[in-house]
Amino acid sequence: MNPSFSQEPLDARDRPARLTVGVVGAGRVGPALAASLRLAGHRPVAVSGVSDASVRRAAALLPDVPLVTPAEVLARAELVLLTVPDDALPGLVEGLAETGAVRPGQLIVHTSGRYGTRVLDPARRAGALPLALHPVMTFTGTSVDVQRLAGCSFGVTAPEELRLAAEALVIEMGGEPEQIAEEARPLYHAALALGANHLVTLVAQSMELLRKAGVGAPDRMLGPLLGAALDNALRSGDAALTGPVARGDAGTVAAHVRELRTHAPQSVAGYLAMARTTADRALASGLLKPESAEDLLGVLSDSAHTVNGSNGLHGPHGRDGADEPHPRRNGPDEPHRQDGPDGADGPEGRDGQGGPEGSGPGENR
Repeated sequence: MNPSFSQEPLDARDRPARLTVGVVGAGRVGPALAASLRLAGHRPVAVSGVSDASVRRAAALLPDVPLVTPAEVLARAELVLLTVPDDALPGLVEGLAETGAVRPGQLIVHTSGRYGTRVLDPARRAGALPLALHPVMTFTGTSVDVQRLAGCSFGVTAPEELRLAAEALVIEMGGEPEQIAEEARPLYHAALALGANHLVTLVAQSMELLRKAGVGAPDRMLGPLLGAALDNALRSGDAALTGPVARGDAGTVAAHVRELRTHAPQSVAGYLAMARTTADRALASGLLKPESAEDLLGVLSDSAHTVNGSNGLHGPHGRDGADEPHPRRNGPDEPHRQDGPDGADGPEGRDGQGGPEGSGPGENR
């Protein structure tokens, strides 16, 4: 089926053709999107899932929709949502195409942030209409996700002839379509992971440390602070930077590192990586003056050497570089020296078709 879509704003009288909808992969995203499409008048008809968690999600968000095999989902649906982990998507598409499950004119939509439509080429060669619709949202696997789609951005990649169809589907789900070029998808997704997935890690670490410091309700303490920081960052970017690193308070940063080594050694590498990145951005934006940065950069450099074990138990000159500022260890003429460990980004947490729970922005999973 090749439904016709309207270019004009959608209302009750001017909507895309009603479609039967199937979901392959009942992780956190697929059932929520199908439930949202149901509210827009489309009809979910089939869902596939493996784990007990997937079955429970499908039952909660898509009651009375039968749980079937992926091939049967494609046999019943005109619009198919492939909502599986990124690494599983290419093999799934190839397998469905090779077994003849894909039908000409069928809309095949994946929700991966990493991929555009090229990953759907096996389905396209079988006559399917490929779309990449990535919701920029973190999902819980509950009905609250459907409400959160209102105003949510979607990274959209589609062939030019299907661009309006893709945008119409996003608008029907209450979202805001944002066109992303095929070649820009990995960078786009990396940006979202950096901002959202890593934010969760940072906040969780902060709450753990506050509990160790004796704070009874760290979430209540952090809520107003983090809300203001996020709002300021979205409004002003680097100009919103505050705190000891942005001020060049080397002694305070050294004290932080000492305490983290004692109470949360697993947090030291992350603290140093973020502090170094913050210092570089503060220097570049003019918030941190070069003359104020010398001692700070020395502390960060010496502390990174200690974490990496390159100088044994102690930093350069036979001391722990975090105990006191080290003058001119890394002066203002070399603000981008990267002595510390790279902040490597590991795989996103996600539950796939019932894998480990934990979902980042728009994860399929």
